Amino acid sequence: MWLYVMFDLPVGTTAERKAATKFRKFLLDEGFEMAQFSVYLRFAASKEAAEAYIRKVRLSLPPSGKVHIITLTDKQYANARIFTGRKRERRSGNPDQLALF
Repeated sequence: MWLYVMFDLPVGTTAERKAATKFRKFLLDEGFEMAQFSVYLRFAASKEAAEAYIRKVRLSLPPSGKVHIITLTDKQYANARIFTGRKRERRSGNPDQLALF
């Protein structure tokens, strides 16, 4: 399952800029990667793991602005078309899972 976090945060004051930067850094620390400036994505191995990330994001929301979280299945994510300029980019695959013995 894939999580997309999309946001539009105010940056008019110093406090708002700091809150927006803190939120972006939080997403990176939680393993999200930046797809676009205000769009971050992360793979979650299960629906339960995705729900845990959603709870963490909800607890870290800035005081103002708008945040959307969308979940996609692997099959839905596989249908994504990604373009950089006129070239089509290869989509990143699911990360390998760590096997513990």
